[in-house]
Amino acid sequence: AGAGSLAGYAGFRGGRQMQPSVMFKLPLARQTSPVTVVKAASYSADLADAMLRGILECGLDVTGLRVLLKPNFVEFDPNTCINTDVAVVATALEVFRSLGAAEVKIGEGPGHRRDTFAMAELTRYRSEISQFDDVFVDLNRDDVSPVQGFADRNTFYFPNSVLAADLIVSLAKMKTHHWAGATLSMKNYFGLVPGSIYGWPKNELHYIGINNSILELTRIFGPKSFALVDGIVGMEGNGPIQGTPKKVGVLVMGSDLAAVDATCCRIMGIDPARVEYLQRAADRLGVTEESRIEQRGEAIAGLRTNFQLIKEYSQLRLA
Repeated sequence: AGAGSLAGYAGFRGGRQMQPSVMFKLPLARQTSPVTVVKAASYSADLADAMLRGILECGLDVTGLRVLLKPNFVEFDPNTCINTDVAVVATALEVFRSLGAAEVKIGEGPGHRRDTFAMAELTRYRSEISQFDDVFVDLNRDDVSPVQGFADRNTFYFPNSVLAADLIVSLAKMKTHHWAGATLSMKNYFGLVPGSIYGWPKNELHYIGINNSILELTRIFGPKSFALVDGIVGMEGNGPIQGTPKKVGVLVMGSDLAAVDATCCRIMGIDPARVEYLQRAADRLGVTEESRIEQRGEAIAGLRTNFQLIKEYSQLRLA
């Protein structure tokens, strides 16, 4: 259904109508943005140390905040690595708690499977994350409230759990994408859009346009975001679902989603200036020029691992 037909979805919780959310302001143009790259050879017991080190190097303070972890789990195939690894999500849950967050929840609205909890079973989230059902929110079916202005829509509806969060952590997977070129922390926000209203696979976002929707989601939620990209094992080729595993051995973190995604692209051997949504995001939504990204942790020059690209995106290759 289109947003114009959603007058009945004003958002109810406990019988009380939620007040419409105000439109988020654009972040101020940054001179530089810090991005931290940390080596993580595997999904092992050392993961917490690597994650904590990267978060602290970024200078992130979550004391007293309501944090929503947004992983990428969209589909399941035991022969590849579509989703943010369960170890990354479980570790992030504990790390953000240890840093003093008032509340840490996990939220996702898969774009393909309508039964989110069945997906959680297949991906081992439900079995390997302690008390998963208590901390997880199905964003496809959460109560919703309106935000004014999304692309050419006057009103767009988002889950109340997303709107109420003080910080959204985009726990993206480092992958190629057969329509966008690459899917990282910005594209991961498609899962913030409720499928129960806008369809599967988030049809309304496709009508608006994938690149336009990525930019709008970043405009609205980027100012209260932190990216933590799972690049321990990524996906190359015909991503985001039918590609093949690509071992890189890194976690990439930062508060500027565009800067994090541009850094991930360079590690993947992709020129971010040739990825449409990153080119359009530059300055308006974040920093993408390498000279303006304050690189912390590992130098990316020695980490570049060219991802296989489908023929239609061969022109994205970084020189």
